[in-house]
Amino acid sequence: MQSRNFSLLIKPAGADCNLWCNYCFYRGKAALYPPNTVHRMTDTVLEKLISSYMKTKQDVYAFAWQGGEPTLMGLEFFQKLVRLQIQYGKPGITVSNALQTNGFFISDKMAEFFSQYNFLLGVSLDGPENLHDIFRRTSAGGGGSHKKIMKSLRCLSRKKTDFNILTLVSSGNVKNPDEVYSYFKDEGFFYQQYIPCVEWDAKGQALPWSITGEEWGRFLLKIFERWYSHDIRRVSIRFFDSILHFIVNGQYNSCCMSDSCKQYFLVEYSGDVYPCDFFVHPDLKLGNIMQTGWEMFCESDVYNQFASRKKKWDLVCNNCDFLPYCGGDCIKHRPGEGSLGLSSLCDGWKLFYRETLPVFFELAKQKTLETK
Repeated sequence: MQSRNFSLLIKPAGADCNLWCNYCFYRGKAALYPPNTVHRMTDTVLEKLISSYMKTKQDVYAFAWQGGEPTLMGLEFFQKLVRLQIQYGKPGITVSNALQTNGFFISDKMAEFFSQYNFLLGVSLDGPENLHDIFRRTSAGGGGSHKKIMKSLRCLSRKKTDFNILTLVSSGNVKNPDEVYSYFKDEGFFYQQYIPCVEWDAKGQALPWSITGEEWGRFLLKIFERWYSHDIRRVSIRFFDSILHFIVNGQYNSCCMSDSCKQYFLVEYSGDVYPCDFFVHPDLKLGNIMQTGWEMFCESDVYNQFASRKKKWDLVCNNCDFLPYCGGDCIKHRPGEGSLGLSSLCDGWKLFYRETLPVFFELAKQKTLETK
């Protein structure tokens, strides 16, 4: 019997997108489905997805809508899914909806709807125009997307829609942490998430937009210095919040820090289910929601074997003081995708934690005292 909480990461438009970002890791997943087709979740699959998930026992029924670009589905799709959540929900339950978007299609009506139903949006923005537009293009060889995204962000602010800024730290902006942080503060973007870009080619070589461990560590340190100096009560950095949450509560709220990859399921537009959006591989397909229930997915040998990869860190990790905080890092960042080995970002994590953990412990102590 399903006895643990899990969330859903859903790709209602599959890998389809209206931008052509050089570093996108998901665009190639369209090859898993028939060529020359538009990938859109049908009403039948959507209703099965929501009705079956809401029959499971969860503390929070957490839906994260992602892509590709999920807003390609149009406003009517999101109106429909909220109606279904209400239809299949029960009194007293909590439902959350998050949406990760490039922001290109956000309209006033869409922003109003997301605000009304408490959607939390994560909007991709890599910094000011000169940095953002390096990799986030409107098409292959096309123009930049920054101006349109900023227009959408102002729309979300105007409609009081909750949103975070999602920044992929790539070779295009990793040398500019001060410029990125100052820009976000000047624009009033006080909820920020930084994600390292680590992508490999077929031979296991880092792609041009990837960053090194040292670059990642120095970027994080500079962001931390700016945040700690003036903004600990004003700016929320998701990763810093996760560290404090673990120190105070002893619980992980980030799969990257955990020692197991069992936090969520990835659901493609077709209803196909995978253990993680970084690992949408044919040999890791768990089944389809139209034929298989969530209890079976939770008990799947493929799923549980995949989850156990997280603990296959390098033997030197066992003697590392920082293992409780990195969990060997995301297996995507390990050469060979989860094989026994060090994360390519290991040096950066050590650099960051060595300098900041004493400060985080002091901040956690203050936080604990404030809540008493």
